[in-house]
Amino acid sequence: MKTYILPSLKLSGILLIICSALYPLFIAAMALVAPGGGNGKKVFENDQVVGYDNIGQKFTNDDYFQGRPSAVNYNAAGSAGSNKGGSNSDYLTIVQARIDTFLVHNPGIKKSTIPSDLVTASGSGLDPHISVKGANIQVPRIAKLRKREEEVLYSLVKKCTEHPLLGVFGPERVNVLKLNLALNAL
Repeated sequence: MKTYILPSLKLSGILLIICSALYPLFIAAMALVAPGGGNGKKVFENDQVVGYDNIGQKFTNDDYFQGRPSAVNYNAAGSAGSNKGGSNSDYLTIVQARIDTFLVHNPGIKKSTIPSDLVTASGSGLDPHISVKGANIQVPRIAKLRKREEEVLYSLVKKCTEHPLLGVFGPERVNVLKLNLALNAL
């Protein structure tokens, strides 16, 4: 037993230094060289910060594209999912309320055609992206309210579509903040 105590204490000390000092310092250094210096990549309009590239935000006006719902009310300090499963009655009530609200604001849309990302919150509760289908389904509402041709808005969605990393990793998606800023620029 004595032959194992000294090596295990040495190994514990080495792992303590690596895990509690070297690794956190490495992660902090990587954050400093990341876009935004670890504070998020700010998005500017007219020299003013209007949001962050990687954090979702709420758009309440019907003449803007709506983002993905947030389980934490878009509070970046409290990033979290709802932790409720798909069979939880409270969760199903929330999702049904989101569906009903979406249908009220988007007349003519069938419940079966609503993309799930427009009525379910993401795992972090802060996802800034929606699917291309989620953006396109909102075009008729926005075109009507802004008195624009739908084709112009469809091409705007296509222009703002981000493609998968290396053409393989992840789905096509649209950053809602960038899309709405491009919409304002029309």
